[in-house]
Amino acid sequence: MMRTLICGCVVLLVAGCHSMNIEDDVPAVIANPDDASRAALRATLNGLFIGQDVLLADDALTTSSELPIEFGAKSSIEHRPLTGRVVTEPLRFRLVRNGSNCFLIDPRDASRHLLADTRCVCLLYT
Repeated sequence: MMRTLICGCVVLLVAGCHSMNIEDDVPAVIANPDDASRAALRATLNGLFIGQDVLLADDALTTSSELPIEFGAKSSIEHRPLTGRVVTEPLRFRLVRNGSNCFLIDPRDASRHLLADTRCVCLLYT
């Protein structure tokens, strides 16, 4: 009985790993964005930037599979800039479709974040 259970778990693990093969990633855009898909994207990004509220345009990831996130200048309590220009490069998150799922890929560590309540379509380059 235990042997059957272990074999079943191994089969499921192998099938799960095979179904999300990174080579199957295709650049994608969000199709028919709505409040739920925008909330899922915002929640994912806010989770990645703990303590910071990420501002997004309503059309984020609808025309391009890349989402640049720029960091604003630090400011004082009086909302005055503390120092000069912001010279850091923006982070460029990528949206990919793998199977029927949409994943946001973090460029810092290549981690993959499933976007719930989001439908994406493959981006075809001409």
